[in-house]
Parts: sequence; structure tokens; C-alpha cells
Amino acid sequence: MQYDDGRIQALRGVNLCIEAGEFVAISGASGSGKSSLLHLLGGLDSPTSGEVLYNDAVLGRDVSLDTFRSHHIGFVFQAFHLIPTLRAIENVQVPMLAVAENAHTRVERAEALLREMGLADRMYHYPNQLSAGERQRVAIARALANNPSILLADEPTGNLDSVNSAKIMQILTGIQQTHGMTLIIVTHENEIAEAAPRHIRMRDGMVLDDITLGGAVQ
Repeated sequence: MQYDDGRIQALRGVNLCIEAGEFVAISGASGSGKSSLLHLLGGLDSPTSGEVLYNDAVLGRDVSLDTFRSHHIGFVFQAFHLIPTLRAIENVQVPMLAVAENAHTRVERAEALLREMGLADRMYHYPNQLSAGERQRVAIARALANNPSILLADEPTGNLDSVNSAKIMQILTGIQQTHGMTLIIVTHENEIAEAAPRHIRMRDGMVLDDITLGGAVQ
């Protein structure tokens, strides 16, 4: 994966297989390539060489990136990325617009997801009326709006204190276990990375090691 006409080599020789339903943490220092890898896995970027496959389909060739993102991927970001002019319940509905859900269905699903996040009394608040932890819970509800099979979280606790970090991780791992979805978290926090059954460490755009609880994958 290259940027700036090849002058920046973000990823080099990365070869990974992540199975459906896995919980994987990807860690590394700034510039290690972990976020670039997450963007490829989520269809936000296309590789300059090599391929990214989902269920044996090549992203960008066999399935469009827009279709892949809207139907199979949920994103959670460090900075929340909520739309400030929309209430919580409206923010959660935004991804559903891409899959042609009717208004009644969108509202019902958004309400259910926000209740699941413990935000029943905060549905009609704007982002600036919510705490950082509440905003991240709205962002998680939004990520789940289209029933994705893969949840990608880029430093989901980076803007949170220790109490809210623990709560967000409990929510994410609970979702992964309950729904059996694939959960991939990019983090620089060792405590979070080591809690995952599989931990991929990166350095200089390469996979440094790939460890499962039962031993090294490579």
C-alpha cells in the first residue's frame, strides 16, 4: 500500500486471513500501518498492489466498495464523527439511508440500538449535549445500524477516560460474543490489545507478529 506516488510505503508484504467471528486486535506505534490496514479491510481504501478478499470476492472488482461498506461493515472511530446538527437518533439512522430502509423502520431500529447502548433517555440530544462516553455509544449504535458482519474500531477508547474505556470495551466484546460478528480493533493500548484472543503487532508497515491465545499464527 503506497501513498504520495510511491514515496510512502504504508504497508509491505502483509498477508493475513481473519476468520468470521474472530476478535482481533491490531497494535503498533504511530506510522506502523495499523490504520492503513484497517482502512483496506473496511473498503475505505484500495490496495496499490495485492487484493483484499471478503468471502472469496475481491473488493473493488467482484463487489463494489460502496456495497461492501454499506452492507457488511460497521465503523467506530476515535473521534466519534457524529453529525453535530443531528440528534442521536438521527445520527444512528444515517447508514440506513444507503440501504433504502423506510422512515418507520429506521426510527424503530435506531431506538432499539440506542436502548441497547443504555441511551434510552438521550435519544433526542445533540452530540454536544452528550458526554464523550455517550457519544461513543451513539457511534457504536450507528455502526450496528445495518446489521454488519464485521465491526471495525479505530482507537475506540482513545478519547475516553479509564471508566468509559472499560465500558466501551465491555460493549464491543459483548456485541461480538452475542452476535458472533467479526471484531477488529486498532489500538496502541496494550491492555486492550492483550485482551483480544488474537493480537497482530505491526511495525514499519509490516506484521511483526501474529499471536493467538494458543500460540503464534506466523
